[in-house]
Amino acid sequence: MRISRTDLIGVFETPLQRVLAGIAFGLACSLVMILLRGVVNLWAPTSGPFALVYPTILIATLYGRWQAGLVSYVIGFLWAWWLVLPEAHSFRFEVATDPSRVAINAWSAMIVVILAEAWRRAVREAAVARDLEIKRRDMLMAELEHRTKNNFALVASLLSLQRRRLDNPAASAALDEAIGRVSTFASAYENLAAAHGEGVQVSMKDYLSEVVRRIASGVFDDTVRVETRIDDCSMPRQTAVAIGLFTNEALTNAAKYAFPDGTTGQIDLSFVCEGETWKLTISDDGIGDAGPRMGRSDNARPGLGTGLMKAFAQQAEADHDIVIENTGRTVTLTRSAH
Repeated sequence: MRISRTDLIGVFETPLQRVLAGIAFGLACSLVMILLRGVVNLWAPTSGPFALVYPTILIATLYGRWQAGLVSYVIGFLWAWWLVLPEAHSFRFEVATDPSRVAINAWSAMIVVILAEAWRRAVREAAVARDLEIKRRDMLMAELEHRTKNNFALVASLLSLQRRRLDNPAASAALDEAIGRVSTFASAYENLAAAHGEGVQVSMKDYLSEVVRRIASGVFDDTVRVETRIDDCSMPRQTAVAIGLFTNEALTNAAKYAFPDGTTGQIDLSFVCEGETWKLTISDDGIGDAGPRMGRSDNARPGLGTGLMKAFAQQAEADHDIVIENTGRTVTLTRSAH
């Protein structure tokens, strides 16, 4: 496929410039062939007179289009006939069967030009079609993510309208939490679109840094410091979204449970990756097991936070763990090579 992207003539703007560039490239290829033939003649003069013509024509056509191939064909063939084929320095034949041999070689060389140009065009067109398809899919993906973000925003607005109609404090609190979750999902897609455009692969250093920045500025007091160490690697968009949502959930829970009443502290987030193996670690030095269990309800059953983190881990095809100690809490999301 590299040949399909190597078009030495395509860099020129006008048709005349491209034709002249093709002729020049064909002349250059022919000159290289003549020099190599001169070296061969030191050991095997007059043997295989047309042997180097075929690869020269092939290279000239693939990289310089048919004009270069045709120039190499004419120069290389006539030069080998004149200088190499017996009788050397002449177009006369010493062997009676040489005329038919020359004709066969001439047709064979022309077939190389035709097939090489046809193959070059087919591969080039296939590469262009592939690039267009990738661009179209990226545009559709960007549009889907944009609509997904808008749908989340719409759901949050509907929940907010419903909350204002309620007089029940418990129901209002539940709706507030649901609105926060939906807003979190919308923010994750907004971060992805804003930082990475339409690419299939996502730079995790840029993406996670933006996710952490938005959450830190929105849910943490100035008394809590967030430190990050994120490797510069790329992930598929679906995996990146899942990691971003998991990070959102873990940091939001840390803001709710780890530092009550303006407690000072620090959160350390690290993301290390090597090939298909990666690990996300989010740890804090908050109140740890002295406070409520992160993401669990009062009756110790798994709460919404735990369920969401499990779902995001499954989407990322990774394993997650929560360790709560008296020195703080540590949340990990790990994917090992399969």
